[in-house]
Amino acid sequence: MSSKNEIIGRCRANIRERLPRPTLSDLDPTVYPDPLEKFISMAQAVGCNVARAKSKDETDIIIKETYPEAKVIASNLKEVKAATLNPDLVPDAQALNGTDVGVVKGELGVAENGSIWVPQTMRERDICFISENLVVILPEHRVVSNMHEAYREICFNDYGFGTFIAGPSKTADIAQVLVQGAQAARGMTVILVKSE
Repeated sequence: MSSKNEIIGRCRANIRERLPRPTLSDLDPTVYPDPLEKFISMAQAVGCNVARAKSKDETDIIIKETYPEAKVIASNLKEVKAATLNPDLVPDAQALNGTDVGVVKGELGVAENGSIWVPQTMRERDICFISENLVVILPEHRVVSNMHEAYREICFNDYGFGTFIAGPSKTADIAQVLVQGAQAARGMTVILVKSE
């Protein structure tokens, strides 16, 4: 028997009172009257810029105005005409190094924490993490109140990978100084697109 199993066995042997496990129906998650407005305020609170587009065609204009100095814009989305690099066509993830702006599609926004479910819809998912700035395009009708609702709706695609992203990367581990962009994007913009 391993030491791990031995420790777990001792813990189980010393349980004096067993309580029933809670069921999901026992939970009462917060539901917001206007999930979209709550999502916008939470996304801004975690450090995102939030822009609203009337149509998919307007997203390209917002990207160019928000990042006028960007030389390398990576995206495989058809509506992003400003893209200079397609993450589906690079030989490997290292070819994405030096990307100023990565543009991806979000599937679902969560109002309670401002996070966005981003499934892997490109061959090289590193675009979500290696870009200096990340832009996530999200249909505004795809915002839910809480993580319970989100987990009921998310699905994995052919790649089998997806992640919740909430704002730009930040850490205060080193000398208790807040550093942005330590593990992923330095800045993040969410473009909410009206349903067409």
